[in-house]
Amino acid sequence: MTWNSSTVDRQLFDTRRAFDSVAAEYDGPLGNNKLVQRMRFAMWRTLIATFPPGARLLDLGCGTGIDAVHLAARGYEVVAVDWAPQMVERTRRRVVAAGLSHRVTTAVIGIHELWRLHGELFDGIYSNLGPLNCVPDLRPVAQGCAMLLRPGGHLIASVIGRLCPWELVYYLGRGDLRRASVRYARAAVPVSLNHQTVWTRYYMPREFYRAFADNFKLISYRALGLFLPPPYLIRVVERWRWLGMMLGWLDDHLGAWPLLRDAGDHFLIVLARYDPKHAK
Repeated sequence: MTWNSSTVDRQLFDTRRAFDSVAAEYDGPLGNNKLVQRMRFAMWRTLIATFPPGARLLDLGCGTGIDAVHLAARGYEVVAVDWAPQMVERTRRRVVAAGLSHRVTTAVIGIHELWRLHGELFDGIYSNLGPLNCVPDLRPVAQGCAMLLRPGGHLIASVIGRLCPWELVYYLGRGDLRRASVRYARAAVPVSLNHQTVWTRYYMPREFYRAFADNFKLISYRALGLFLPPPYLIRVVERWRWLGMMLGWLDDHLGAWPLLRDAGDHFLIVLARYDPKHAK
């Protein structure tokens, strides 16, 4: 455990500052363009298929609250937390504007601070579009999630993947070997956001799952953004819409295939809580 180390503290606060700096405009092209929305919709479909209306859900890294409000409007009870105070404030305002304060609770709590929710119980936990990539150590997070989930509850996350063919080809084509190889680092790497730094770790799906294996079983995972480019290359599909439609069809129909599902800008993974003491 290294939560108290000066390096980890600095990385956590660097990341908080970066996301606070973009909170005001994060719903626009930066954080919610059409390619982001496509991945977001995949998460929504999975959540709605997994949890019945009325389920109590924990949103880890809620950002500006788009997911929380969408789910609350469909009958779910959501506790939305984020390490960046300005992001939480944006969520709070969105919830109030939607008239959903009775279904959504917000709090400034980092994913590395799940102990602060001790005593709470949830039917499900979700984390959309990479907040878990910004956590210094996944194993305490896995333990915290297990503590907060009812038996049989699910954790569903979209995580930034290690192997992104589009990114590799794009940056190698520009002669930027350092940027092309950034996802292959095993430690946290600095990623620029609004001239600030987000400290990010990248994972293969089963590498990610290993941190949760003591208390969760792997149900499924699939690639997001395998044939389609990463969101920062949105201009590709805006310029050639026919290409975007074709690549989207390939993502939808082939993204869950073995081997193919291990690549992509993100992956969507579903884990089920279990008690290893009672496992067969």
